[in-house]
Amino acid sequence: MTSKPFAIVCAVTAWATCAAPVAAAGRPISLSDLLALQRVSDPQVSPDGTRVLYTVATPDLTANRMARNVWVVPVDVSKGGEPRALTTTGREGGARWSADGKRVAFISMRTGTMQIFVMNADGSGEPTQVTKISTGVDSFIWSPDGRWIAFTASVFPDCKDDACNGARDDARGKNPVRARAYDRLLYRHWTSWADGKRSHLFVVPVVAHGGADASDLVPGADYDVPPREREGPHPFAFSPDGKTLCFTAVTDAVEAASTNADLFEVDVNGGAAKKLTTNPGFDGAPAYSPDGRTIAYHSQARPGYESDKWRLMVLDRASGKSTSLTDAFDRSADTPLWSADGGTIYFNAEDRGEMPVFAIAATGGTPRAVTPGSFDGEFAVALRQAQGEPGDILVVSRSSLAAPAELYAVPANGGAARQLTHQNAALLSQLDLSKGESFAFKGAANTDVQGFLVRPPNFDATKKYPVLMILHGGPETQHSDTWSYRWNAQTFASPGYVVLNINRRGSTGFGQKFTDDIAGDWGGKAFTDLMNGLDYVLGKYPFTDRTRVAAAGGSYGGYMIDWMESHAKGRFRALISHAGVYNLTSEYGATEELWFPERDFLGTPWTNPSTYEKTSPHTYAAEFGAYKTPTLVIAGEQDFRVPYTQSLEFFSALQRQNVPSKLIVFPDEGHWVLKPQNSVYWYKEFMDWLARYLTADGSASSKSAR
Repeated sequence: MTSKPFAIVCAVTAWATCAAPVAAAGRPISLSDLLALQRVSDPQVSPDGTRVLYTVATPDLTANRMARNVWVVPVDVSKGGEPRALTTTGREGGARWSADGKRVAFISMRTGTMQIFVMNADGSGEPTQVTKISTGVDSFIWSPDGRWIAFTASVFPDCKDDACNGARDDARGKNPVRARAYDRLLYRHWTSWADGKRSHLFVVPVVAHGGADASDLVPGADYDVPPREREGPHPFAFSPDGKTLCFTAVTDAVEAASTNADLFEVDVNGGAAKKLTTNPGFDGAPAYSPDGRTIAYHSQARPGYESDKWRLMVLDRASGKSTSLTDAFDRSADTPLWSADGGTIYFNAEDRGEMPVFAIAATGGTPRAVTPGSFDGEFAVALRQAQGEPGDILVVSRSSLAAPAELYAVPANGGAARQLTHQNAALLSQLDLSKGESFAFKGAANTDVQGFLVRPPNFDATKKYPVLMILHGGPETQHSDTWSYRWNAQTFASPGYVVLNINRRGSTGFGQKFTDDIAGDWGGKAFTDLMNGLDYVLGKYPFTDRTRVAAAGGSYGGYMIDWMESHAKGRFRALISHAGVYNLTSEYGATEELWFPERDFLGTPWTNPSTYEKTSPHTYAAEFGAYKTPTLVIAGEQDFRVPYTQSLEFFSALQRQNVPSKLIVFPDEGHWVLKPQNSVYWYKEFMDWLARYLTADGSASSKSAR
C-alpha cells in the first residue's frame, strides 16, 4: 500500500494504532494493517505438479476497488524460485493452466470488460485475447487437449449472436425509460435486477490471433449455467477426452422457491444437452475421474433446503447409476477432486470450526482427514507426481483466526506441510495477534456447543477486559478458525476487547441435526446457546468484565441482535445490527429467495402466520423502550437478500421509544460492505460505537450494567 492511502486510513481511524513497526512483542492490528494485507486465493497446481498459480488481491483505496494480479510459486521452494507476479495491471484473476503447462489463461478487465487472455507460463511475450464477448466472461476452464476453453457469460437467450447482445444493451442504455417489468419470481438477486439475460455455457477455440467466435452450447436456454444461486465449486467440467462438458443448471419453473439443480452433459460441438440426475435436491460440482468413466459430485437429498447435508456422490456414466459415498459421514462434502490414479476422491468439509481436506476411496469407505485441525478453504490436487514426491500433492489455502490465508503443499499420504507463500510475513511480524481458543459448554437442552475466544493484544491476565460477542449469519454457517476481512476478530480485539464467537444451534460442521435444529426456532435454542455461552465465558475467564459486554452480528446475526433488543433484558451495554432481519412477514415479501423462509418458518406468512409472528423481532418492539440498549443499525441499499427497509423498520421502532440509536445506510453496497473506502467507514463507525459504550465509566450503560 502506498503512503498516501495509509495516511488517509490513519486520519479516519483514531481508535486504531497507526504507528510504525516498533516493539518486538508486536502491536495491535490497525485498520490500515488489515487493508494492507494481501489476500491469497484460488490455488491451481500445474499438470506436472511443480508450480502453483494463485490470485493476490489488495484493496486500492484511491480507486476504491480490489486490485488483483496472478502470481506463480514453485511447489518445492527448496529447489529454487520465489513467488512472482505474472500480471501487474491489478485487473486479473482466475488463472488456469493449459494441459501441457506451457500456457496460462486468466480473466482480465484490461479492455474494460471481463475477457479471457492467454499468456506464456514463463511470463514471456504479451498476453493474447481469446474472447471478445460484449457482455463479458464470468468463469472458464481449459479442455484437456488445450484446444478449447469453455466459459460462461450472460446473454439474451433469443439472441443468435453477440452483435444482438451488444445492440440490445446499447439500446437499453440509451432508452430514457428506466422502468422494469416482470411476470415471474427471482426478478432480482443479491445486488442485481434481472435484465432478461441468462448465463450460458460457451466454447471457444484457443487460436493464436485471439478473438475467435465462441459457440453457445445451450442456445435459447431460459435457464442459467451455472445457477445464479449456489453455483458452488467448479460448476462445469470437461471430460478427459475433451469431447464432452458436464454442467450444473436449474430448470425448475419457479426458481425463487426451488433449491433443485441437476447435472447435464453436452457435446463440445453442440447438440441437445442430456440430463444426468433427477434428484429433487441440488446436484453440482461435477468432476470426471481420470479414466472418464465416473463423475463425482456433491448432492443434497431434500428439496427446498439450502443447508441440507452435502453427500459425496459418484455417477457411473455407462449405467447412469448414482451412489452416495458419505451416508455414514455426518458432515457436508465440498469441492470433490480426484487423485491422479482415480482411486481416491478428495473433498473438504466443515468440522467443528475447521475445514480440513478429507480423502475417501472412490469405491466408498470411511473418509480420512488429510489435513486435520486446519481451515483449508480452497485446495487443488497435482494430477501427476511432483518431482521427487511420491503420490499426490495437495496445495491448500490455509488461514486461521490469527493469520490470513497463505498456500501450503501437503503430501496426501502424510507428512509435514510446506508453506509456499509468505505474502504477508513482513507485516504480520509486526503485529500481536492472538490465536483463537476453542471452548465447549452446554447449550439449550444440555447440548454440547462450541465457540472460539480471541484475547486482546498485549494481554494481561490480571486485568479486566470488555467482551464483544460476534454473531454469525446464515443462520446455517459456522464461526470458523479462519481469517475474515469483513468481520475480523483481531481488529475487533485490538482496542482491548475479548472477542467471543459461538457456534450456536443451526451452525454447520457439528452434524446435520445440530444444523436442522434452528428451523422454525430462530429465536429459541440458538438464543439460549448464545446466552449460556456468554455466561460460561464470564464465569470461566476471570479477565472478562461482565459489566461491559456488547454484541454485534450481520444477516441472521443481525436478526439475533434485533431479537436481543427485547429478549436479552438489557444485558448488553451496546448492540450492532448489520443487515438484520426484523419483520419476518415484510421480509418474506421483499427477499428474492423464497425457499429459505418457507422452509425455516414452515410455510408462508398466510399459511403459517403464527410461526412468523412469534419468531419475528418486531412482535416484541414494545419492550425496546424498557431496556434502551444503545444500538447501531447498518444496511446496504442494494441488499436484495435482506432489504434495507428491514433496518429502517428497526431503527424507527428504536427512535420512537427513545432508545439511543444510529442508522447508517450505504447506497452503493449490498448485503456486504465491499468497497475499500466504505469498509474504512464501516469499521470506524463500528469501533466508535463500541468505544462509546464499553468505556470503563459506562455512563450510557444498559440497565443490567448499572
